[in-house]
Amino acid sequence: MAALAEVSVVLAAAWAVSAAVSLRRGARWSAGLAAAVAAVHGAAAAAPAWTPLVLGAWVVFAVSLPDAIMATALRRVIAGVAVLGTGAWTIGLAAGHHRPSAAADVLIAVGASAAVALASIVCYPGGNAEQKRVLRWLGAGAVLSASFGGLCLGLHVMTDHPQPVPAWVFGGLLFVPAAAMLAKVVQNPRLSVVVVVEALSIAGLSALVIAVYLVVVVGINGSPSGRERDVLTASLAAALVVATLVMPVRARAVAFANRLIGATEPSTDELVTGFGARMSRAVPMDELMLQLVESLHASVADAGAEIWTGAGTVLTRAVSVPFRGPGRMEFGAEERIVVGRARIGGPSWSGVWVPQLPEPSAGDLRVVPLAHLGELLGLIVVRRKPDSDAFTEDDERALVEVARQLGLALHNVRLDSALQASLAELAERNEELQASRLRIVTASDSSRRAIERNLHDGAQQHLVALAVKLGLARAVAEDGDTEGLLEMLGALREEVQTTIGELRELAHGIYPPLLRDRGLGEALRTAALRSPLPCVVEVDLPGRYPEAAETAAYFCCLEAMQNAGKYAGPGATITVRLSGDATDLRCELCDDGVGFDLDTTGLGHGFLNMRDRLGAIGGTLTVESKPGHGTTVRTRIPVQGE
Repeated sequence: MAALAEVSVVLAAAWAVSAAVSLRRGARWSAGLAAAVAAVHGAAAAAPAWTPLVLGAWVVFAVSLPDAIMATALRRVIAGVAVLGTGAWTIGLAAGHHRPSAAADVLIAVGASAAVALASIVCYPGGNAEQKRVLRWLGAGAVLSASFGGLCLGLHVMTDHPQPVPAWVFGGLLFVPAAAMLAKVVQNPRLSVVVVVEALSIAGLSALVIAVYLVVVVGINGSPSGRERDVLTASLAAALVVATLVMPVRARAVAFANRLIGATEPSTDELVTGFGARMSRAVPMDELMLQLVESLHASVADAGAEIWTGAGTVLTRAVSVPFRGPGRMEFGAEERIVVGRARIGGPSWSGVWVPQLPEPSAGDLRVVPLAHLGELLGLIVVRRKPDSDAFTEDDERALVEVARQLGLALHNVRLDSALQASLAELAERNEELQASRLRIVTASDSSRRAIERNLHDGAQQHLVALAVKLGLARAVAEDGDTEGLLEMLGALREEVQTTIGELRELAHGIYPPLLRDRGLGEALRTAALRSPLPCVVEVDLPGRYPEAAETAAYFCCLEAMQNAGKYAGPGATITVRLSGDATDLRCELCDDGVGFDLDTTGLGHGFLNMRDRLGAIGGTLTVESKPGHGTTVRTRIPVQGE
């Protein structure tokens, strides 16, 4: 099995090179994972019993695609099961001083390439443009790897070559680290599409050739022997070469024939209708724009085409053919209006209104704004070589029509994104509402228990004592002790006053009568007298507000006063400002205490109570605080429909 060890060394070196390329490109997680796979292959080369761990390492690599991050629990479970299973297999082999059989080696190699291929297929629909580009490269590598392994197995069945089969099947895995490295180096997304299409074509044709030979040659005539094997090997090699080259040769032959008869470029009408057909098939926007610039480059822009998109004052290069990397342009407000309302512009126009547009060639140029209702959403830029013909009216008409359709599509994408954001916000608010309702119910139950406890421990005890003392007073009166009776009646009067005071304090905690009778300002001025810190109340209200609004404002201010008394510090002061108009009642409570950091210290239970109380009537709560600068609590309560 020296050959298999040599192949493992080559695979370890390939993964190490891929790790170095990823690290140079700033992809640290990808580099670390590639280095781990390289280390496992190196260990398998040194000790064949470690070969099962190769499958575990490849499965971990596959489930972490495309960003080398296992972001979900399912991925972590799959990776854990793979590592534990192959680890147990390795321990069993090492304990018995065995190594995997040839069939197990083949199974490990096939499983490794299948894991990468399956992961690429599963992850592709949910990826962004960059992730899809990487997955296309890795998927192509996995397909070629699996195809190479199947080819080796088919040849071995028919010709008893190549030998040894496990080493050759493992050698096919080299396609995957090579693809991972090319994915980091080659940034052209279109090339990745071509590569994966060609890989699938080659794999399919190779599988067809092997299947036909197996059925026709082996199935009918039996396994060849002697000289027949040499003839069959040569015949298979010729068939595989033809299957591999037939598609690119045919494409080049067709292109040559089209050039001879002058039919290389699609017409501008075909460009417009083709783009409209692709839009009707709901092609993803990044794929749609890539196909569009390819069509523009092939039809009206032989020097290159590119699309810029963005929002606000910044546009970025989304796609370009030939690939030119990222780009950025900034526009002022007036420039966006002028450019968004333009139909199409040439070199002179773009030099005035789009001066940041790079000019890589001296050929003719057209800039077509992507706009909807005058709002600039992007640009289409097409260029022709200096020796090419100038743009015709038909070319410009087609560009304007395509830009109109693409502008509408971008507008719809923006609306869809806004809708998704609104739905996410609604879902979040629904969760907050459910939590708020639960807290309100809990707080109501707690309040009722507190009232019951206060009545039982306070006023009720005083009333029981009064009842007992009244009985004693009656006994004293029956005895004729006038002085003792008068003394007891005086004590009873004081206890009645105490009971009345406790009931009044309890009533203030439930709903202060002063708030109902005199309004919010007077109620808060009275509450300020009981504040643990010096408190000033400034009132600028046009009159009374609905009871629900005044009640919410009163108890929120009361809660804020209590919070300030607990946390602002002993030397702090409080200022309460009340203001309002016909639509809103606004309260602001400021203290000059120690403050706190909102980023590191969450809002406490008191603030949650305030937010819940305000949310029930459509109000809002804002808290501002910095260490050493005090805290400001603002509430806004709508008092009529807006």
